[in-house]
Amino acid sequence: MRTGCRKGCERGLTWIKPSILWMMYRCGWGSKEGQETVLAVEITREGFEWALRHACHSHYARGLHENQAAWKQELKRAPARVQWDPERDLRLRPLPYRTLQLGLSGEAARRHADEWTVAIRNVTPLVHEVHALVRGGDLDSAARLPPQESFYTGQDELIAHLQG
Repeated sequence: MRTGCRKGCERGLTWIKPSILWMMYRCGWGSKEGQETVLAVEITREGFEWALRHACHSHYARGLHENQAAWKQELKRAPARVQWDPERDLRLRPLPYRTLQLGLSGEAARRHADEWTVAIRNVTPLVHEVHALVRGGDLDSAARLPPQESFYTGQDELIAHLQG
């Protein structure tokens, strides 16, 4: 799992970004001001699933919520929120499917820091190496360097209330 708070993020939220390429899109390959260091933060699956179970959709979605007032109440009490953004390819172009971003506050942010974090690694040199290969047109080599990611499957009940 990758975490970080993108520039301009909501105050008090820590964002889990499980996709390295989506993270690279947001931080400009570690070149945006204030985002020059890229850390890979590994958290437990149990923690990630706790956050999903206690999350609310970050935006009002007609049909997913009873009404806007009910969504606002749910958002106030939820320690986590989810938004779905287009996944990215190596050139950071949007792909036709979405990836989950999970914002943590309150109890979820505390658990993330105190209980769920297993390891933290500075991956800035890796990010720069992948970016250099992409810029040079060597997409095959660039694709081999980042950690392999897979779709999160088999847990549809955990995210059913977050799709819409």
